[in-house]
Amino acid sequence: MNAEPERKFGVVVVGVGRAGSVRIRDLRNPHASSAFLNLIGFVSRRELGNIEEVQQISLEDALSSQEVDVAYICSESSSHEDYIRQFLNAGKHVLVEYPMTLSWAAAQDLWKLAEEKGKVLHEEHVELLMEEFAFLKKEVVGKDLLKGSLLFTASPLEEERFGFPAFSGISRLTWLVSLFGELSLVSATLEERKEDQYMKMTVCLETENKRPLTWIEEKGPGLKRNRHLSFHFKSGSLENMPNVGVNKNIFLKDQNIFVQKLLGQFSEKELAAEQKRILHCLWLAEEIQKYCSSKK
Repeated sequence: MNAEPERKFGVVVVGVGRAGSVRIRDLRNPHASSAFLNLIGFVSRRELGNIEEVQQISLEDALSSQEVDVAYICSESSSHEDYIRQFLNAGKHVLVEYPMTLSWAAAQDLWKLAEEKGKVLHEEHVELLMEEFAFLKKEVVGKDLLKGSLLFTASPLEEERFGFPAFSGISRLTWLVSLFGELSLVSATLEERKEDQYMKMTVCLETENKRPLTWIEEKGPGLKRNRHLSFHFKSGSLENMPNVGVNKNIFLKDQNIFVQKLLGQFSEKELAAEQKRILHCLWLAEEIQKYCSSKK
């Protein structure tokens, strides 16, 4: 990525919430990967005019413009599938914030479409670029897990916009799968008090070696964003996360990975392994949703 680019990929950012705003900032600042990208404008359902000299353009113009090669989909999760499909059909590469879809079958279908169109479809996973994850990866390597748990607490999220908790919380599932391999679902429960905006999802998972992992998502007013973890190994235990430093530029690191894909710098084997992991997590999320729905 150090070479001087022969051409720049024109980019539109769809959705200008927290993630979209960070994407615009990274695209406008001089970075190694930004040198290959040219920010054309942003798309929003709201009439915003310009943001920091970046112009708002219509979705129709973004899809039809010859200047636009790439779409960053940073809108709410429920709209991802439709936007990805439209941009791929228009012959654009796509970077999408996780989860790429709220359905396993839709994700498979979109990857097939990307392949047919010869375009890059990249699902962001900044949680794998965090200092905490790098620490955990080093801690668990070569150790024999006996049991583990991961609890995540946060303020409420609207399910209509962000999907069932197993989808909106898929970054936690991605941590567990990336640390311990493919998992199977044993059981799941969802406790909800809609009048209090409270929910607690408890998922019992199992590794391929039949070791139990419990994943809990708890959301409600006043709950602070926090992760509590406990992993027990034959050789000792890891209880909660030490302070491992500040996560710097994780969205920019993700953009670097995306640009490497645009430049063909990832092997087929690496891309296939990533796709397999993403689809496995989406499949698990859907199985959890089905299990909880069947218990209602």
